[in-house]
Formats: sequence, C-alpha cells, structure tokens
Amino acid sequence: QLQLVESGGGLVQPGGSLRLSCAASGFPLDYYAIGWFRQAPGKEREGVSCISSSGGNTNYADSVKGRFTISRDITKNTVYLQMNSLKPEDTGIYYCAGQGPGDCAVELGLYKYWGQGTQVTVSS
Repeated sequence: QLQLVESGGGLVQPGGSLRLSCAASGFPLDYYAIGWFRQAPGKEREGVSCISSSGGNTNYADSVKGRFTISRDITKNTVYLQMNSLKPEDTGIYYCAGQGPGDCAVELGLYKYWGQGTQVTVSS
C-alpha cells in the first residue's frame, strides 16, 4: 500500500516561498500520479497541483499557476511543491495524495491514498 508523508510547512510572510515535500513508500512513484491539495479553515479541501505517474504531465489550479511548481525525484521517491509569491489566501493544511497510474487531475475523488498534511501559514 502506498504511504505518503508531507513535510516542509511553516509560517512565512506574504511574498515568501516554501517547498513542501511528499515522501512516498510502499511503491515506486512511477506507479502513481500524485496530487497536492489544501484545506483552509472552514473551507472545503481543494486541488492545487498534480503530476502524472510518468512525470511528464502536470496540472495546476488557476489560483496557483505561475507561482507553484510541482516536481519529483524518483531516486528519493519524493514529490515536491515549490511555492513562491505566497499570499495569505494560500494558508491551509497541505496534503499529498496518490491515484492510479497515468495522467492526473486535481479532483479529490480520484485519489485513494492520503498523507496526514502539513500546515502552511502565510501571514505578516
């Protein structure tokens, strides 16, 4: 079974950057498309970005395009989310999740395996 552990969250000022990591175990990353999701207080969980199992395709929510970049390191079995130009509305718990092989979409219902999340707070 795929297991995922997020790290890298923290407190950052508006305009700052953070890099989140999603370490996978149990299966190689090229078996799964991986997505990043976030949930702000009082709001529903929403999709942020995803990367296909081949690593060749990525998708982003409109709200983060041009600011966030998803990538992966197969040798470390880890997916990253580089977040730049952070805004207060980016605050929330960030989760990574795994779906089956193939292309990805940032749709909650597609993902079966979830990590525990890491808190990101953007505030001055």
